Amino acid sequence: MPQNVRFEIPFVTPVSPHLAAARERHLRWVWNAGLVRSEAAFKEYESWDLAQAAARTYPHAGATDMVTLMNWFSLAFLFDDQFDTGKPDRSDRIAEVARELIVTPLRPAGTPPRVECPITLAWAEVWEQLADGMSLAWRGRFAASWGRFLVAHTEEIDLAARGVTLGSAAYRAFRRRTVGIHHSIDAGERSRRFEVPAQVQSHPTMIGLRDMAADTIGFMNDIHSLEREQRRGDGHNLVSVLRDERGGSWADAIDEAVRITEACLRKYLRLEAHVPAMCDELGLDDAQRDRVRMGVEAIRHWINGNYEWALNTGRYAAAKDTPAAAAEQQGRGSLDDLLAV
Repeated sequence: MPQNVRFEIPFVTPVSPHLAAARERHLRWVWNAGLVRSEAAFKEYESWDLAQAAARTYPHAGATDMVTLMNWFSLAFLFDDQFDTGKPDRSDRIAEVARELIVTPLRPAGTPPRVECPITLAWAEVWEQLADGMSLAWRGRFAASWGRFLVAHTEEIDLAARGVTLGSAAYRAFRRRTVGIHHSIDAGERSRRFEVPAQVQSHPTMIGLRDMAADTIGFMNDIHSLEREQRRGDGHNLVSVLRDERGGSWADAIDEAVRITEACLRKYLRLEAHVPAMCDELGLDDAQRDRVRMGVEAIRHWINGNYEWALNTGRYAAAKDTPAAAAEQQGRGSLDDLLAV
């Protein structure tokens, strides 16, 4: 089964020692914030174990910051599930909420959302915590990456509503935006309270590292989540795109998706080997090189941490006989409506 597909990642990454305690606090926050509104939705959300994903991708965060990062994780995943193919006007509400999520980091801290629903209210709270102590440059970079992700998300919903399918080349470029890895890597800096130097962020080597990490993670997720997206009728998946474009069996499409993913990982590793030369070229001092090292570690944490989580999360489970699975098969992405006040 696709969720059992294994990749050879030539490095290991740690898991936060705060996982258990932070998970308990996070689940309580999700319920109190109204991000799950029924017992069935809570059980489904709990099975995803997003707390584990955050603990693997941000293993060096402190205890309180770990909870903040887990809370932030919940917003993107729960928002992603709000699209309902049975309600034609749903895309308009999603776009309205997405715009609010985009502009929140651009407003003064503490500004209440103008579009109110559980997700926007929770994001205003979480953003104030995420931005705390970070420079204006980091906030702008995160906001730009976050905005591109949300715009791509609404574009994906629009494509699905119009029944538009992308070819493999167009899909691969599109997936780099919808996977949301660039702002997630930015959050890796927040998790350890450092910032990668600006001249490094704009260097082709670092740009390439971030892009190849996004491709690798996005395509791994496509493979591991295939059965879930088939239940949802979601064709925006590398495996589905390859099968539609080339014909053949699902197994053939999965094999090709694995080959493409492995090629992206190899390219990432080649770029990573050039990091010392990049530091020399830019004339970085020891302190700056240390921040670059942590920046590369943040990318590694995402590649391997997300992979390890994806192998066992209930979100991608193939055989599910739950209210959430039934909702997916009926064209509803979520048990609870989180876009209404």
